[in-house]
Amino acid sequence: MAISGIISAIVIGAIIGVLGRLLVPGRQHIGVVWTIAIGIVAAFIGTLIAHALHVDHTKGVDWIEWLIQIGLAALGVAALDRAKARG
Repeated sequence: MAISGIISAIVIGAIIGVLGRLLVPGRQHIGVVWTIAIGIVAAFIGTLIAHALHVDHTKGVDWIEWLIQIGLAALGVAALDRAKARG
């Protein structure tokens, strides 16, 4: 993967993390770095899921892939927030 691909993955992951965090109700007790990290991981896993479901290459914007990624980010934010609340 080229450096431009890594940079774009980080930027898109940050956006997905923030959108996922907005979907989780209430106040989250995790920082911005964790939100971005969750978004990056959710973006990569969401891309793999979309590819497995054959919905990753469509004409125009890949809305289904974005929804999968944002949903995974929301789950990740909620899971980490619960884990931090317990500990």
